Amino acid sequence: MIENEDSTDPLEIDSESLRAAEFMQAQMILDTMVGKSIVRADVEDTRIAVTTADGTTYFFYGFMGEHISEDTEE
Repeated sequence: MIENEDSTDPLEIDSESLRAAEFMQAQMILDTMVGKSIVRADVEDTRIAVTTADGTTYFFYGFMGEHISEDTEE
């Protein structure tokens, strides 16, 4: 939770704005990867790490989640 410096009231966070910002950041990173070869991709607890042949590792956040199939009983 983010606190407002002027008061103790928590600020509201717009989840759609956060999702849009994360998407834009991911697109900018992907644009820098054009022409590079991916040699490794790891799905971690809170991020996806992609390593290219030149040894650079890129981290992607915000795409982690769970998909429950409609066929799956809870």
